Amino acid sequence: MDKLYIVIPAYNEEANVGKVIKDWYPIVEKIGNGSKLVIIDDGSKDQTYQIMQQYASNMEAFEPITKPNGGHGATILYGYHYAINAGADYVFQTDSDGQTLPEEFWPFWENRKAFDMVIGHRKGRQDGFSRVFVTKTLKFVLRLCFHVNVIDANTPFRLMKANTLREQIKLIPKNYNLSNVIISVIYAKKKLAVKYLPVTFRPRQGGVNSINMKKIIRIGQQAFKDFRKINHYMK
Repeated sequence: MDKLYIVIPAYNEEANVGKVIKDWYPIVEKIGNGSKLVIIDDGSKDQTYQIMQQYASNMEAFEPITKPNGGHGATILYGYHYAINAGADYVFQTDSDGQTLPEEFWPFWENRKAFDMVIGHRKGRQDGFSRVFVTKTLKFVLRLCFHVNVIDANTPFRLMKANTLREQIKLIPKNYNLSNVIISVIYAKKKLAVKYLPVTFRPRQGGVNSINMKKIIRIGQQAFKDFRKINHYMK
């Protein structure tokens, strides 16, 4: 009787959020056992949360949440803590831009008991050269800072055992921006059971990407400083 919480952060996703809800809701409905689809609106300036509320009126297993803007990583952490505190057995995270495919979830679910985390490996990415460049650079930086080889550290397509996540999440600073990256590193560093499965990664399905190259560089500079601090703390 496994309870799944699907956690999805959303910021200014009025163009996508309705489709994302319709895509992912059938999964928690099929699994049942109190499973929930949880979408966290990160202080959107558009109609994202209002659209979420409209869908929730007819979907018992969908929980729309809104909070002040804190960034993508902080919103993911918020969702993980929410799922753990709600008694989830497994926590799955993806994003609200429609780049991932719900039908690719089921091989992850089939592997849930054998691994602490099953994470997607984005092959043949369709989201632009700059994003691919960042992923390759990140892989190099993580090897340099943490001495671990992480295939795809930031993939927004991951299924985790809640009990394992509950213990490891304590190592992550509150509101940390690259929370999924650090989770991948912690699991690799501690040699926890992790399996990578290939996943499709499409272009954004609607709306405007809030991340540009200038912001990526700024995040990267701060990340390198944070990585060094976290690595020292982990030791």
